[in-house]
Amino acid sequence: MRFDSEQQLDDFLTEPNQADIAFARRLQGDTIILGAGGKMGPTLAARLQRSLQKADRSSKVLAVSRFNSSEVRHELESAGVETVVCDLLDSQQVSALPQMENVLFLAGRKFGSSGDPELTWAMNAVVPAFVAQHFKNSRIVAFSTGNVYPFVSPEQGGCTEFAAPAPRGEYAQSCLGRERVFEYYSKRFKTPCLIFRLNYAVDLRYGVLVDLARQVYQGKPIDLSVPAVNVLWQGDANSYAMRALELCQSPARILNVTGPETVHALEAAEFFARRFQRDLVIERESKGLALLNNAGACHALLGYPEISLNQLMEAVACWVEAGGVSLNKATRFQVTDGKF
Repeated sequence: MRFDSEQQLDDFLTEPNQADIAFARRLQGDTIILGAGGKMGPTLAARLQRSLQKADRSSKVLAVSRFNSSEVRHELESAGVETVVCDLLDSQQVSALPQMENVLFLAGRKFGSSGDPELTWAMNAVVPAFVAQHFKNSRIVAFSTGNVYPFVSPEQGGCTEFAAPAPRGEYAQSCLGRERVFEYYSKRFKTPCLIFRLNYAVDLRYGVLVDLARQVYQGKPIDLSVPAVNVLWQGDANSYAMRALELCQSPARILNVTGPETVHALEAAEFFARRFQRDLVIERESKGLALLNNAGACHALLGYPEISLNQLMEAVACWVEAGGVSLNKATRFQVTDGKF
C-alpha cells in the first residue's frame, strides 16, 4: 500500500468495497453529510457517491459545510457530489436545508476548546439540536469520540459501549452533550439514530501513527504520556460510517468504531525508528492509562477492517519517508487532562 500522490491516496480511500456496493443497492433515499468539509467528510462523501454509481443507483449525496476551501468543494462536485454552503450554527440556515432520508453528522469542534469553550459547546451540543429537530424524520449517524470514556489500563482492554462515560475536560464533556442531545430527540421523535464513537482514524496526511512517524523521522522526542491507542484506516472508517445507517434505531444506538488491536505507543515508535534508522528519544514516560475502545460489536456487525495494522504502519512510513503532504493537524492523543 504505497501512494505516489494525494490523488492516488484519495482514489484508494474512496474506492468502495463489495459491502459498500451491496449497501448502496439497499439504500433508500438521498443522503446529506453535515460537516463534510473536514478531515473525513470529503472522502466519505466521494466513497458513498462511488458506491451508488457502482450499484447503478441514482440517489443523491449532498455535502454541507462552510467550505472554507473552494478546492475541497470543487473536488467533491467533480466526484458527482452536490454541495451546499451552510453555517450550522445558524438555525435558519439549517432549517433551509433540504429534507433527506439519511443524515451523516460529522460536524464538531475539538482544538481550541480550552481557549474558547463556549464555541466548542455551541458546535458540539447546540448544533445537534438544530439538526435533530430539522431531520427528525430521517435516520442519523452522529459522529462522536472515545474521549467520552474513562481512561483505562491497556491490560484491561478497551471500553465497551456499556461502560459509563467519564469525560475529562470541556471538549469531551461537550461531546457527551452532543450524544445526549441526539439521544433526547431520538426518543422524542422516534428518530432512528446511531452514535458513532470513533477513535482514531488514520489518513496518511494525519492521524496518531502519522504523528509518531513524523516525530521519529524528524528526530523529535516522543511523548509517551498515553501508553496505547486504537487506530483505524480512514477508508475503513468511511465504509463503517455509511453502512451504519442500517443500524440506526430509537432509542439511539451506540457503536464503538476502531481497529481490533491495542497499539502500544512505544512499540509503534520503535517500529518507525527501525524503519527510518533513527535513534528514539523518549520525552515523557507512560502514566499507565489510555483512552481505548473495544470495537468488537462493530466488527461483528460490519466486518473486520480491510487494511491491517501492519499494512497501515508501513503505508505511513512510506508516505512520511517520501515527503508526503501533511494536514498539520496533530491528534494530540497524548493529552490526558482533556485540554485541547
